[in-house]
Amino acid sequence: MPVEQIELFLNSLIRKGYIDQEGYPLLAEADYPMVSVIIPVRNRPVEISACLHSLTRLDYPAEKMEIIVVDDASQDATPDVVSRFPEVRLLRMQQHRQASFCRNRAAEIARGDILAFIDSDCLAAPTWLKELVPAFRDETLGAVGGSVDGAFDETRLDRYEKVKSALIMGSWFKRSELVERFFYVPACNLLVRKDEFLSLGGFRESLQVGEDVDFCWRLQNTGQALEYRPMGRVSHKHRNRLAAFCARRFDYGTSEPVLQKLHADRVKTLFLPWTESLFWLTIFAAMLLKIPLMLLPGLGLLLAAGFNKFGQLKKRQVPVTRWQVFTAVIRSHLSFVYHCCSFVSRYYLVLAPLALPFSPLTAAIMMGMHVTAGVVDYAIKRPQLNPISYLFFFTLEQASYQSGVWWQCVRRINFKPVRPRIVHKRV
Repeated sequence: MPVEQIELFLNSLIRKGYIDQEGYPLLAEADYPMVSVIIPVRNRPVEISACLHSLTRLDYPAEKMEIIVVDDASQDATPDVVSRFPEVRLLRMQQHRQASFCRNRAAEIARGDILAFIDSDCLAAPTWLKELVPAFRDETLGAVGGSVDGAFDETRLDRYEKVKSALIMGSWFKRSELVERFFYVPACNLLVRKDEFLSLGGFRESLQVGEDVDFCWRLQNTGQALEYRPMGRVSHKHRNRLAAFCARRFDYGTSEPVLQKLHADRVKTLFLPWTESLFWLTIFAAMLLKIPLMLLPGLGLLLAAGFNKFGQLKKRQVPVTRWQVFTAVIRSHLSFVYHCCSFVSRYYLVLAPLALPFSPLTAAIMMGMHVTAGVVDYAIKRPQLNPISYLFFFTLEQASYQSGVWWQCVRRINFKPVRPRIVHKRV
């Protein structure tokens, strides 16, 4: 079997979690493709200087790399700062046109076979390109994204962003055909084949937020694969002031209704399996009506689910004990609660104060679900924060994001982002 096929097979095992990867594949010097690093910037002289300094330290063949900075009509010394780097190609826009426009203009003149997008407020690790470029030996791959880490950790907000930034994609390999249909990687650490990028028309220039999501979805629609690899790290200098943090989350939220209209085939669903739904409805009814005997049907549903799953596994001759099966079933039922609480927290928290005068119980339930989602998140992510601080930032983030969603929903008279299609079976 050729070495390339063996590597692709091993990569598939890594993505599915069967094996772990240590280090990254090295190519012969002659096999590294030409890469064009593209950076849009506006009024960020300090940040672009730091970004370019990090790129000059990249461990990548100098003759196989170019750096293109597109200045988006800066009104300060940003172009002068960029000009101090003789190896950088500088394009200057006469009018402010947004990042998507700038990236597209750079892509049109790029000499590289691979376009590597990074933002001006990011710092690239020395092995950034060498860790991600080998992914393109898979000819079915159109684009790959790498890990993004927070550059700051001094304040409580910094430490929250370390675990909850929208740019953080996790520590597991992901590939488009193996995950849900809303998969994307952020443009601040995105490598794309130039021919694929140009054939798609680049980033949609009408979008100021969510252009990377839109591009990744359009790429997947062509049949090209998109991959995320937890390597090729860049550090992002996130907004570490509270007002800017909330404003950015609001902006992110406004992109949902726009993307929903552009990609009507990507319907948001809420998975509510029958067994778990009936179990918790029974428990909730027993508590609400204060009838303890109503807990018995719920217990019966739980036992029935356990015995049914145990029987299925026994037929397949899976060596498992009843205790293991029932423990897994209980975890599944608890995960269902977290799943529902997370959805309410993400999209309906801002409605709780509105519900309070009409139904205090409804408002209390919504707040309780929000707190439950936050507490579980805290336990999973284990940030270097106390629980109260984490819940404070978590609440601000959720409220800011969904305010953006609802504002854009009302503005466009399109409520699909907050009204998912309920499904009871996985397709």
